[in-house]
Amino acid sequence: MDAPKDQMSTLLDHGLHSSAQMLGCFLVSSSSINADSSPHLKAENLALLGDALFREKEHKRAIHIYKQALQHCKIIPKQSTTIRSSLSAPNRSSSPNFINISALNENEVKFKIASCHCALNENKAALVEMEGIPSKARNLQMNLLIGKLYRNSRHTRAAVACFKECLRHCPYIIEAINALAELGVMAKDIISLFPQTPNRSVRAAFDHVEPGRWLQHYVEAQCCVASNDYKGGLELFTELLQRFPNNIHILLEIAKVEAIIGKNDEAITSFEKGNLFLSLNRPDAAVIAFRSALELRPDLRSYQGLVHSYLVLSKIKEALHAAREAMKAMPQSARALKLVGDVYASNSGGREKAKKFYESALRLDPGYLGAALALAELHVMEGRNGDAVSLLERYLKEWADDSLHVKLAQVLAATNMVQEALSHYQAALRINAQNEAAKKGLERLEKQMKGVDPDAPEEDEENEVEDAEGDPEDTELL
Repeated sequence: MDAPKDQMSTLLDHGLHSSAQMLGCFLVSSSSINADSSPHLKAENLALLGDALFREKEHKRAIHIYKQALQHCKIIPKQSTTIRSSLSAPNRSSSPNFINISALNENEVKFKIASCHCALNENKAALVEMEGIPSKARNLQMNLLIGKLYRNSRHTRAAVACFKECLRHCPYIIEAINALAELGVMAKDIISLFPQTPNRSVRAAFDHVEPGRWLQHYVEAQCCVASNDYKGGLELFTELLQRFPNNIHILLEIAKVEAIIGKNDEAITSFEKGNLFLSLNRPDAAVIAFRSALELRPDLRSYQGLVHSYLVLSKIKEALHAAREAMKAMPQSARALKLVGDVYASNSGGREKAKKFYESALRLDPGYLGAALALAELHVMEGRNGDAVSLLERYLKEWADDSLHVKLAQVLAATNMVQEALSHYQAALRINAQNEAAKKGLERLEKQMKGVDPDAPEEDEENEVEDAEGDPEDTELL
């Protein structure tokens, strides 16, 4: 029945899915009673019928038919099938509304089964099907779908890898750019994935709008919004709108950011209340304020305030839960990892775990000085002053930061290396003359060098105490 099979392909190409479904029933029946029909032919006919059912939104029936096609594929000798990617074979498509009748590809059929499961909101079943396709055999559509499925099932690292693979082949997959930004990948890391010489047909279509620049600006805008820099994101989207007037997508993105900024004002108010309550030593009220801020807008600063409030209340379990909540909300954030480490570092039994989280934060973002300082402090707490000094000196080779100099000076002073500590306090003040920790540290060291006990009260303070004790009027007023 070659003629009806060709006609069925024509019906599918023209969108006449109901007619294709009816004709497909005849094709499948004919091949099933014909003893001369090869497994390959039966698989092709079943796959064509599956395509027709998919387009008719009869997804459960389509899954059943596609799986029958796969059963027949197992009978076909492996050497007769060839795996081609969508980029190397432009006339071939793994879309569920088209099947290449010359060579049925098992991976394409699995992709179609997964697409049916997605349409039925059966994401776990869809992921099982997609994981059955070898990574090297996945085309762009497949990588994008499995990336979405991994993201839905909170397999963040796997999702990031799939979305990155999409952009390595084609930088114009906007869905993949948006997903990576939302998953916390930095703009420079996304842009570095773009191929230097994109696919010729894609490049030709966008040459007139300077793809390198506008696409990089788009990435930066999405990453600004994802990192809560709404003002920066809005400015970049506005620039893009000037280059692409009346662009509906950009207009919608701007509207979303403006809506977030509206909620942002309320969230900032709650956040500031939380800080106020902490300064007034009311951590219980601060917890409520920070929780309110997080309900309005998940933000790392609010998570940090919440964790700190719980630690002040000695509620370690609640602090750890809040820190892990931040890590799930921002899986690619080094600061969220450090926050979990801070909770573990708050008690001696968790310091080894704290060390692992600080080190993970530094692997994710080697330039995050907050994690480097926290790890150095942990080394000191554990009596590993040498490790702390090595770590801080390594960072000072690349970053001239006053807080690094102060921390190193404190460690050196604690090990009686006074001259070295003195030079680092002075270096800190050269960078930031207002650094209070450096001022106090320097003052303390200078007293030690003069043979004065830095912890002894000042002479003026002693006189004030004596005067207060000797004057009955002052005592009465006090």
